[in-house]
This record gives sequence, C-alpha cells and structure tokens, in this order.
Amino acid sequence: MFLTFSRIAFPGPTALRASALAFGCLALPSFAQAADEDYEDSTARFQATYIRQNKPAFNAAYSGTNSLDASKAMSYTATLTGYLGFRPWSGGEFYLNPEITQGVPFSGLTGSAAFTNGELTRTAGTKPHLYRQRIFLRQTWNLGGGDEKIEGGLNVMAGTVDKNRIVLTVGNFSTLDVFDGNRFAKDPRVQFMNAGFMTYLAYDYAADARGFGVGFAAEWYQDDWVYRIGRMSGPKDPNMLPTDFQLGKHYGDQIEVQHNHELLGQPGAIRVLAWRNRAKLARFDDALAYRNANPDANPQTIFAVRTNEQIKYGVGLNIEQAFGDDLGVFLRAMKADGRTETLAFTETDGSLGTGATLKGTAWRRAQDTVGLGYVRNTLSGDRRRYLEAGGISFFIGDGALNYRPEQLLEAYYSINVLKNTQVTFDAQRMWNPAYNADRGPVNFAALRLHTEF
Repeated sequence: MFLTFSRIAFPGPTALRASALAFGCLALPSFAQAADEDYEDSTARFQATYIRQNKPAFNAAYSGTNSLDASKAMSYTATLTGYLGFRPWSGGEFYLNPEITQGVPFSGLTGSAAFTNGELTRTAGTKPHLYRQRIFLRQTWNLGGGDEKIEGGLNVMAGTVDKNRIVLTVGNFSTLDVFDGNRFAKDPRVQFMNAGFMTYLAYDYAADARGFGVGFAAEWYQDDWVYRIGRMSGPKDPNMLPTDFQLGKHYGDQIEVQHNHELLGQPGAIRVLAWRNRAKLARFDDALAYRNANPDANPQTIFAVRTNEQIKYGVGLNIEQAFGDDLGVFLRAMKADGRTETLAFTETDGSLGTGATLKGTAWRRAQDTVGLGYVRNTLSGDRRRYLEAGGISFFIGDGALNYRPEQLLEAYYSINVLKNTQVTFDAQRMWNPAYNADRGPVNFAALRLHTEF
C-alpha cells in the first residue's frame, strides 16, 4: 500500500525529539480539555508509538523482483499523532489529526500478503514527515431509546447520546474508522501488530497509500442493530498516494450490518460487510495473456493492461465474543472476486484471521494483555496463474510460484508500565510468504512502545 523504500539505518533520537517539540508547539495551543470528565466540548489528545522488528535469515530456493529479502534484516516505524477536536454546534464534532511518521519496512514492503506491522503503510523513510492524516466532521442526530454514555478517547469526545441515533461522518478519514470494528483485534499500536488482524486482508478498501480517503459514512443505531453505508475515494493509480476525487466515477462502496448480542451473559457482536470498488485496474487474465504474447516484456505486465474501469467486490464476516471480563475471542473471514489487481491494500483474495486475547488478572497483572492469533490467506485462480507464469504484481512476485496458502501465527504480551503506556513483546512466524512454498518459513521478533496522553 506504499512505495518501495530503501533500507536505512536506525534513526537517531535528535530528529524525533525535534519533531515532537515542533508538533507539540503546533498543536497544543489550539484546543483545551473541558473540565467535566463526563462531557467535553473540545479535546487535545496524542499518541506515540515505536515498533522495531527483526528478521533472521531464512531459506529460499530462489528470489524475484518482489520477494521478501531472505537475509537478516531490521524494520521500524515511529509515529506521533495529534487528535484535536471541538463541537461547532449541537450534535456536531470536528476533528483534525496531524501526524509525524518515520520508518523503514522489510524489503520495501514487498514479499508477503500479511504486512508484519500494520503501521508500515503510513511511514515515509528515515526523516520525520509531518502530514495531515484526517480532517472530518461527525454529526449525530438522536432518536431516543435511552441514554448511552460515550467515554472520551482518540477522536471521541466524552458525552451522552441516544441509544437510537444516526451518525454521519464526512471528510478525510479511513474507512476502517467506521467499518469492521472489533474489540480484540483492530489497532496494531496496542493489539496484534500484523495487518491480518487489523481488518480483513481481502478487504481492498478504497484509500490512498497511507490508508485514508475522502468520502462519507452513515450509521443508523437501532436497539441491538447497527446499519452502515459509505463511499470513499481511492488512489489515482493503484497503491499510490495521490487521491482520485472523481467519486461519481471511481470509488469504494461498502455496506455493513452489525448485531450486538449476549452469550452466557457476556457481550458479543456479529458483522457482515460487503464492498464494491470501481477503478481503472488491470485484470489478471489480460496481464497473463499479454505476458504469454510478449515473453521478453517487463514481467510486471499489470501496467501494460491497466486501461479500463473494472469492478472488484467481496463479502466478509466478523465475529467478536467476550467470555468473562478477561477473555475475548474473534474471527474474520472474507472472500473477494480476485479477478483484478489490488487497488489499495494487500495481495489477498481470501482471508481468515482468528484468535484470542486474555487480560492478566489471574497472575495479578489486570492491565496486561496476552494475545494469540492465526492468519490464513489465499489467492484466486486468476492471480495465481499470473504469478505461476512469472508475472510480477505490486507487492509480490518471486518469478515463479509453488502455490500454498500464506499462513501466520502471532503471539504478544503487552505490559502496562504506566497509565496509558505499554511495552509489548511480539513474535510472528510466517509460512509460505507470498504464497510460495519454496520460500520460508520466516520468523519475526518485535518490541513496541506505546503511550497516549
């Protein structure tokens, strides 16, 4: 979902300190917290996250243009984000999120479907980069049904709303801000790191290279049900940063139905999501035909046949369930049509992500969390045949393919060291990176530092 990076050394602390100081000077005077903890008319919150991952060398029978580097390597990300907001009128909330990013991925983010760090798509090299991440308006119309208290958080102001309500979000934000929520697997800054737990990997949601777009999302909360619909902008060119604002011609549509329930007295939720993209994309059967007719051409023939508007779609199921106050389980599964290239996310046509998290109450560490999860990704027949013939896609392409589903296990332990500050130790093991049984398995070890203030 981002451009190729070169591998560069670990950053010194001076640049990060200077960026943080400038960021704070820019943002802090703008807004002030309301004194009442139950109601806020403005907010100024911040998060900082640093993730370092190390990968030892692994076995590979061969490597291609977009292969994961088989040698020992290091990757890191550093982000500092401001969440600034105020209420311009009754029911309205306006938010602005400036963010500083810095980081380097493994192999320029190529070589696997499951990005080992969900933060990697937002980073921009070894020098800190300040950009506007989000700017949007949220409007709530209350429809009765009793009061529901909203606790303050990142891009959320404390207050009270009706249980039955309509919420409209308009502006520059991420589709994942509204769709595909999950209590136990959503945020790589505090939960599982791998992008396979951040959302469905087969969900090719419209966004720019950092994961954000322009559009709207409407939600209707009615008793135990929530209905969502939205349209977002994609990139002008697949997986690139410039945004295509022709929302009447090129777009990503999604609709989601959620039902909240109780099982054995514990809360849970079931979500069904369907999405449909329209964009100028290459079809894999066209790319394969071009490669067969032009064997000496650049093997990344998706560029040569990216000439017409195409439709891409998928359907997914998302389940979360609590068992007591400490244990939670989750499952996501999605199938996409797989006829066209990736628009904005990962090289995946079928995905499964499942796992569990457990609070540390049993060992007197109630603020700690341990998690264990499993991801399984598959390819459509069209994409698979293209890669088997030596074709190169945007993120993957080993020059050949001994196809197997890509699989991954992740385990983490998050230690609460201070209020709103965690240190996390994380391990991932990936089998068949980029769906190739001739490469891997690969191990990844990570350390994450995260704080909110």
